[in-house]
Amino acid sequence: MLARAHRIVEGDDLRRISRRGSHFRCSLFIASREASGAGDPARFGFVTSKKVGGAVMRNRVKRRLRALAAQTLRSHPRGYDIVVRAHSDAARATFDELYVAWSEMEGQLIGS
Repeated sequence: MLARAHRIVEGDDLRRISRRGSHFRCSLFIASREASGAGDPARFGFVTSKKVGGAVMRNRVKRRLRALAAQTLRSHPRGYDIVVRAHSDAARATFDELYVAWSEMEGQLIGS
């Protein structure tokens, strides 16, 4: 689980970042990134609509995405906010497929 300091939960924040941020698109999700203060902790927000599936499937997708976000925090702990909006294909994807897409997103939006 992501610590409270690393979560985006306010709807206004989710919408603002989704609209104004830099975007990464793939078949599994769309990620939007907005820079925050250099000393601010990195934060992640996840949106899974009912198009992804029932509650069990939506929660499974969010758990997998949160696990990937936790790995990202180890190497890039500060300076950005990311909102990830899952597509319905994410429900059928394996964790390895999500990992590959996440790695591409990380390289494009966060950098090394």
